[in-house]
Amino acid sequence: MFGERSIKLFSVFGIRVGANPSWFIFLFLMIYWLSGYFSDILIGSSNTLSFGIAIAATLLFFISLLLHELGHALAARREGISTSGIDLWLFGGVAKLSRDSNSPGEEFKVAAAGPAVTALIVVVCIAIAAVASQTTSVINTATFSAISTTPFTALIGWLAMVNVALLIFNLVPAFPLDGGRIARSVAWKVTGERGKGTRFAGYLGQGFGVIMIALGIYAVMRGDLVSGLWFAVLGWFLASAARGAVASSRFTDEIEGITVADVMDSEPIAVPSSMSAIDADEQFFARFQWPWFAVVDPLGRFDGILTAEAVDAEIRAGRPATAVGQLLDAAASEASAVPREAPIESLLTIDALKRIGAVLVVDSESRLCGVVTAQQLERALNAAVPHSS
Repeated sequence: MFGERSIKLFSVFGIRVGANPSWFIFLFLMIYWLSGYFSDILIGSSNTLSFGIAIAATLLFFISLLLHELGHALAARREGISTSGIDLWLFGGVAKLSRDSNSPGEEFKVAAAGPAVTALIVVVCIAIAAVASQTTSVINTATFSAISTTPFTALIGWLAMVNVALLIFNLVPAFPLDGGRIARSVAWKVTGERGKGTRFAGYLGQGFGVIMIALGIYAVMRGDLVSGLWFAVLGWFLASAARGAVASSRFTDEIEGITVADVMDSEPIAVPSSMSAIDADEQFFARFQWPWFAVVDPLGRFDGILTAEAVDAEIRAGRPATAVGQLLDAAASEASAVPREAPIESLLTIDALKRIGAVLVVDSESRLCGVVTAQQLERALNAAVPHSS
């Protein structure tokens, strides 16, 4: 939604975690700002200690963001929606789900999971403070009422405060925030139409974005340049995303009822999982000159995606007899398949279309039954949606 480029940091639960270059800028700016903040309240402490607490606070903040997005990702996984990755960026984080929700209940569960994790973090911070008999000091620090405090209290108090702020902000009923997605699920449930729910939440999102821009301009006029620009830019991003969601909902209304099975090529080429790397290279990659192929098991069930790079690497390593079924990227493969009865609009948010230029189609028993390339999808959408002359 807010940019595609990211640098991989690590993986957790099989989910790639990456960072947009803007995240590194924000990381250092946050450490710089927090160093000054902790120096003011950690009276008598060295600059080195204040700097160390600032680094710890910044890392804990981003761990909180990551846990928030993992809440979305794991809730989505329970609903049968895979996650191609989580990206941290200038304004937080985003879980890149393989498809949109298919029902209001599914939408609500996935949207509410992130704020639920954030609320739990706040409760844990308060519980830690209570156990340490520092509840009052932590609350004073969290509300910026503390004049002087200890490093432990400062850290827990700040972490509680920032997560409360994150929780409140995310629960604002404005798309694409979590609260907006919850509002969309409710409107979807009431109206019975996803498009109407999206437009309702999207209009709220546009209004909230405009309010943030106005607040930013007001702050700049009062001399607070940094906060003003921050509010204005974030408001612009939110309003743009909400406006895009409204436009997209009108488009999906036009193609409602068309399924993946209606547009797929029903004769996909597939490599048997038991075939050796050298045979796959000679019989498929050398012959067709494609960068990847689908792999199926003996029953025709989709196993995953085999890339030319994986085959070449195995052959160069002196293991040409390795079965191709052992050379698949499980996470990428899972995000590359869709059921044949899925609505065509669900393909618009699938990462595989950008990553490999196609999605594989499976039946109710996970057997490979088709493929839809980006070009096929584009032609189908152009044919389905009337164009004005």
